Amino acid sequence: MSDEPWYADVVLPALLAAARRRYGQEIRAALAGAGFTDMPRAGARLVGGIARNGPSLADAAADLAVSKQAASQLVDTLVLRGYLERRPDPEDRRRIILNLTNRGRSAATEIRAAVERVDRRFADKVGIDKLAETRRVLAALVEDGDPHFAPG
Repeated sequence: MSDEPWYADVVLPALLAAARRRYGQEIRAALAGAGFTDMPRAGARLVGGIARNGPSLADAAADLAVSKQAASQLVDTLVLRGYLERRPDPEDRRRIILNLTNRGRSAATEIRAAVERVDRRFADKVGIDKLAETRRVLAALVEDGDPHFAPG
Protein backbone atom coordinates (compact mmCIF):
# COMPACT_ATOMS: atom_id res chain seq x y z
CA MET A 1 0.00 0.00 0.00
CA SER A 2 1.21 3.47 -0.88
CA ASP A 3 1.63 6.27 1.64
CA GLU A 4 0.39 8.68 -1.02
CA PRO A 5 -3.13 10.11 -0.56
CA TRP A 6 -5.76 8.92 -3.07
CA TYR A 7 -5.62 12.23 -4.94
CA ALA A 8 -1.83 12.37 -5.45
CA ASP A 9 -2.00 10.92 -8.96
CA VAL A 10 -5.30 12.48 -9.99
CA VAL A 11 -4.83 15.23 -12.55
CA LEU A 12 -5.92 18.67 -11.41
CA PRO A 13 -8.67 19.06 -14.05
CA ALA A 14 -10.33 15.89 -12.73
CA LEU A 15 -10.17 17.15 -9.14
CA LEU A 16 -11.59 20.52 -10.19
CA ALA A 17 -14.42 18.84 -12.08
CA ALA A 18 -15.24 16.63 -9.09
CA ALA A 19 -15.22 19.65 -6.76
CA ARG A 20 -17.53 21.53 -9.12
CA ARG A 21 -19.87 18.51 -9.21
CA ARG A 22 -20.02 18.62 -5.40
CA TYR A 23 -21.30 22.19 -5.52
CA GLY A 24 -23.73 21.27 -8.30
CA GLN A 25 -25.14 18.37 -6.29
CA GLU A 26 -25.72 20.62 -3.29
CA ILE A 27 -27.32 23.33 -5.43
CA ARG A 28 -29.63 20.90 -7.25
CA ALA A 29 -30.71 19.31 -3.95
CA ALA A 30 -31.42 22.73 -2.43
CA LEU A 31 -33.41 23.87 -5.45
CA ALA A 32 -35.42 20.64 -5.54
CA GLY A 33 -36.09 20.87 -1.80
CA ALA A 34 -37.38 24.41 -2.23
CA GLY A 35 -39.67 23.41 -5.12
CA PHE A 36 -37.56 24.70 -8.00
CA THR A 37 -37.67 21.38 -9.83
CA ASP A 38 -37.82 22.95 -13.29
CA MET A 39 -34.46 24.75 -13.09
CA PRO A 40 -32.27 23.70 -16.05
CA ARG A 41 -28.84 22.37 -15.08
CA ALA A 42 -27.00 25.44 -16.39
CA GLY A 43 -29.77 27.71 -15.14
CA ALA A 44 -28.54 27.78 -11.56
CA ARG A 45 -25.19 29.16 -12.66
CA LEU A 46 -26.90 31.87 -14.72
CA VAL A 47 -29.41 32.78 -12.00
CA GLY A 48 -26.63 32.90 -9.40
CA GLY A 49 -24.48 35.06 -11.67
CA ILE A 50 -27.31 37.49 -12.35
CA ALA A 51 -27.99 37.75 -8.61
CA ARG A 52 -24.35 38.79 -8.12
CA ASN A 53 -23.75 40.88 -11.24
CA GLY A 54 -26.98 41.59 -13.12
CA PRO A 55 -25.42 40.79 -16.50
CA SER A 56 -26.57 41.45 -19.99
CA LEU A 57 -27.20 38.56 -22.34
CA ALA A 58 -23.67 38.97 -23.77
CA ASP A 59 -22.20 38.86 -20.24
CA ALA A 60 -24.25 35.75 -19.49
CA ALA A 61 -22.91 33.98 -22.59
CA ALA A 62 -19.34 34.85 -21.64
CA ASP A 63 -19.85 33.71 -18.04
CA LEU A 64 -21.28 30.38 -19.18
CA ALA A 65 -18.60 30.03 -21.89
CA VAL A 66 -21.28 29.31 -24.50
CA SER A 67 -22.41 31.01 -27.69
CA LYS A 68 -24.87 33.89 -27.51
CA GLN A 69 -27.40 31.58 -29.19
CA ALA A 70 -27.02 28.90 -26.50
CA ALA A 71 -27.20 31.53 -23.74
CA SER A 72 -30.29 33.00 -25.40
CA GLN A 73 -31.99 29.58 -25.45
CA LEU A 74 -31.26 29.13 -21.73
CA VAL A 75 -32.58 32.62 -21.03
CA ASP A 76 -35.74 31.84 -23.04
CA THR A 77 -36.31 28.78 -20.85
CA LEU A 78 -35.72 30.74 -17.64
CA VAL A 79 -38.07 33.51 -18.79
CA LEU A 80 -40.79 30.99 -19.66
CA ARG A 81 -40.40 29.30 -16.28
CA GLY A 82 -40.63 32.60 -14.41
CA TYR A 83 -37.06 33.01 -13.16
CA LEU A 84 -36.00 35.90 -15.39
CA GLU A 85 -37.33 38.86 -17.24
CA ARG A 86 -35.49 40.55 -20.07
CA ARG A 87 -35.65 44.02 -21.51
CA PRO A 88 -33.63 46.14 -23.91
CA ASP A 89 -30.86 48.24 -22.38
CA PRO A 90 -32.19 51.83 -22.47
CA GLU A 91 -28.68 53.13 -23.20
CA ASP A 92 -27.90 50.60 -25.96
CA ARG A 93 -30.92 48.99 -27.62
CA ARG A 94 -28.67 46.24 -29.05
CA ARG A 95 -28.03 44.89 -25.55
CA ILE A 96 -30.48 42.86 -23.48
CA ILE A 97 -30.67 43.35 -19.72
CA LEU A 98 -31.68 40.38 -17.59
CA ASN A 99 -33.40 40.75 -14.24
CA LEU A 100 -34.47 38.17 -11.72
CA THR A 101 -38.16 37.88 -10.97
CA ASN A 102 -39.30 37.25 -7.39
CA ARG A 103 -39.11 33.53 -8.19
CA GLY A 104 -35.60 34.00 -9.57
CA ARG A 105 -34.49 35.88 -6.45
CA SER A 106 -35.87 33.08 -4.27
CA ALA A 107 -33.98 30.49 -6.33
CA ALA A 108 -30.81 32.62 -6.14
CA THR A 109 -31.13 32.68 -2.34
CA GLU A 110 -31.27 28.86 -2.32
CA ILE A 111 -28.26 28.67 -4.66
CA ARG A 112 -26.19 31.02 -2.49
CA ALA A 113 -27.12 29.10 0.68
CA ALA A 114 -26.11 25.79 -0.95
CA VAL A 115 -22.72 27.20 -1.98
CA GLU A 116 -22.19 28.56 1.52
CA ARG A 117 -22.99 25.13 3.04
CA VAL A 118 -20.36 23.45 0.88
CA ASP A 119 -17.87 26.21 1.70
CA ARG A 120 -18.57 25.82 5.44
CA ARG A 121 -18.03 22.06 5.32
CA PHE A 122 -14.84 22.59 3.35
CA ALA A 123 -13.60 25.19 5.87
CA ASP A 124 -14.54 22.88 8.76
CA LYS A 125 -12.51 20.11 7.16
CA VAL A 126 -9.36 22.04 6.17
CA GLY A 127 -9.60 25.34 8.07
CA ILE A 128 -10.58 28.84 7.03
CA ASP A 129 -6.98 29.74 6.14
CA LYS A 130 -6.70 26.81 3.72
CA LEU A 131 -10.04 27.75 2.18
CA ALA A 132 -8.73 31.28 1.58
CA GLU A 133 -5.49 29.83 0.18
CA THR A 134 -7.46 27.55 -2.14
CA ARG A 135 -9.31 30.59 -3.49
CA ARG A 136 -6.00 32.42 -4.02
CA VAL A 137 -4.42 29.44 -5.80
CA LEU A 138 -7.44 28.87 -8.04
CA ALA A 139 -7.58 32.58 -8.87
CA ALA A 140 -3.93 32.42 -9.94
CA LEU A 141 -4.74 29.49 -12.21
CA VAL A 142 -7.71 31.35 -13.72
CA GLU A 143 -5.69 34.55 -14.19
CA ASP A 144 -2.94 32.57 -15.93
CA GLY A 145 -5.43 31.73 -18.68
CA ASP A 146 -7.19 35.09 -18.71
CA PRO A 147 -5.55 37.99 -16.84
CA HIS A 148 -8.72 40.08 -17.32
CA PHE A 149 -11.05 37.47 -15.83
CA ALA A 150 -12.81 38.96 -12.83
CA PRO A 151 -16.28 37.51 -12.34
CA GLY A 152 -18.46 38.91 -9.62
